[in-house]
Amino acid sequence: MSKSLYSRHNEAFLKKLKGLRESRQLRQSDLGDLLGRSQGWVSYVESGATTLNVIELREWIEALDYNFMEFLQELDDELRWLSSVRLRTRPRKKSSATVNGRRAPGEK
Repeated sequence: MSKSLYSRHNEAFLKKLKGLRESRQLRQSDLGDLLGRSQGWVSYVESGATTLNVIELREWIEALDYNFMEFLQELDDELRWLSSVRLRTRPRKKSSATVNGRRAPGEK
């Protein structure tokens, strides 16, 4: 997986996390209190400075009174859509090592 694709997927994930918190009209400090964590930790997660493991993600989503599996399904749908958009719009690169559309022997 390319870094740019990973980055777009990670941005979508972080936007979804933050958007869910904001839809509940909670401040970072409010969510931190619900999770027994600091406002700073919530900020680090939402900014991508630190990551959540799956158990922490489940606690985060449930603290926001949202269904964990529904969150995952929505995220999966969005990431698949992002992947399909990228694949459809990505121009093909031509290798300088091709002859009549074929790679030269020994070229990777």
